[in-house]
Amino acid sequence: MKSTSVSEQNLADATIGEMRLPRSGGTVLKLCIFATGFSGIVAEYAMSTLASYLLGNAVLQWTLTISLMLFAMGVGSRFSKYAEQRVLESFILAEMGLSVLCAVSAPLIYFLAGFVENLAIFIYGLSMAIGFLIGLEVPLATRINQEYEELRVNISTVMEKDYYGALLGGLLFAFVALPYLGLTYTPIVLGLVNLAAALALTRVFAGRLKSAHYYNFGFVLLFLGFFVLSAVAEPIVMYGEQKKYRDKVVYQEQTPYQRIVLTRWKDDYWLYLNGHQQFSSYDEALYHEPLVHPAMALSGARRNVLILGGGDGLAARELLKYDDVARIVLVDLDPAVTRLANEHPFLVALNEGALEDPRVQVVHQDAYTYLKQTKTLYDVVLIDLPDPKTIDLARLYSAEFYRLAQRQVTTGGVLVTQAGSPFFSREAFLCIWNSMEAGGFAVTGYHNHIPTMGEWGWVLGWNLPPGADQNVRERLLALPEPAVPTRFLNRDAIQSMFRFGKGVVDDRAKVPVNRETDLVLQRLYKNGRWDFY
Repeated sequence: MKSTSVSEQNLADATIGEMRLPRSGGTVLKLCIFATGFSGIVAEYAMSTLASYLLGNAVLQWTLTISLMLFAMGVGSRFSKYAEQRVLESFILAEMGLSVLCAVSAPLIYFLAGFVENLAIFIYGLSMAIGFLIGLEVPLATRINQEYEELRVNISTVMEKDYYGALLGGLLFAFVALPYLGLTYTPIVLGLVNLAAALALTRVFAGRLKSAHYYNFGFVLLFLGFFVLSAVAEPIVMYGEQKKYRDKVVYQEQTPYQRIVLTRWKDDYWLYLNGHQQFSSYDEALYHEPLVHPAMALSGARRNVLILGGGDGLAARELLKYDDVARIVLVDLDPAVTRLANEHPFLVALNEGALEDPRVQVVHQDAYTYLKQTKTLYDVVLIDLPDPKTIDLARLYSAEFYRLAQRQVTTGGVLVTQAGSPFFSREAFLCIWNSMEAGGFAVTGYHNHIPTMGEWGWVLGWNLPPGADQNVRERLLALPEPAVPTRFLNRDAIQSMFRFGKGVVDDRAKVPVNRETDLVLQRLYKNGRWDFY
């Protein structure tokens, strides 16, 4: 009789469904399920953000990364059925494994960035591994919780806590984790959440775990490992960051919108956003002077000026040279960029403190949203936004966007946008040209050679009344010397910028217009010859 009782007890220990679990375990288990949902969504967002920064094209990377993680979660759910015995132990081990993968994800990828050209296989592979363990956890938690609640309540409780955790995780990622912890420490905190959940389970269910001392030893090692990782994560990330750039990285920051990196070589600095060069102090005048001064010379008035983008303050610096400019509104989405331009000693010297000038008003808002909401008319509008590498950026180069902007430009006023390279991506350049024309402006394009960027282009639109002479190019070729001091621009340079060689603009009519219903610009830009850049 005694032998039979022992056998039954062993069988009960082996199968979680037959355990009599401690009553307090139900509460702890629900908290762990909540933590699972929390960590799962944060892991998805963190890996998607990491992929966006290192691989480019945010929309594509978020789509691919989250889709692959969801697929892997499905695979993990399927594999959970093979845990026929020791379900509790399987759940705890999954939590511990997830804590390790989450914590090391960013430092590992950044370290590999210093040696591996194509990181996609590592980022996607790690994302799927994390997704697999997340998918493994939910069915296991459901099976453990069946001891406390009947099926209909059990399923609803598990899914409810999981989804509530996902909501909190998403909010904290957007408003706390990414802005304040960045991609360096967010995954480490995420790993600690999973490790704490596993530790709580082992404490509550200690009497049901075989070889509990092994788990305790594992927790000690993992917590020590997390302590060491927290100390070395930043140097590892900086090492990987430095490997991406030829020059010394002197500043780097991850914001909710982008990765900001400032590098230095000798006395010159380079600013990069998401790995793409924005300017070099060596030759930035060859970009910002053409952006500003032809438009200012052509406009019928220049009292009120709007800058969309341009958070570095360099376009504002050029505008402030004109005494008749009374007000400049600078709209930039990312407060970190304008803060850097206001606080970093080098940038303050380069932009001559432009953002502190009382005539400059800085607004942190999406450019499209601002144009929809503002009622102010502007004499000159300068669009200094990043290249249309993604769908969301391509929308800011659409005919509808230019039509919206035209409503805010005074009659006789001018709008000009940077338009990429007529050499590296000719069709994208011409697409922007055609799209601005479709937006209601009399337009022309121009270009200049910038040593650190190559051949670069702009498109200028003049808001003329119906019936007026639409030949903008001839008016620009007749412009006199700039009325303000410049480093590069003079009358001869202006005339040369508005002339193109053979084959550059001859077939402009064959290039489509970029419309919100068909954002072809992003595809045209992607098909450019950027491998030569």
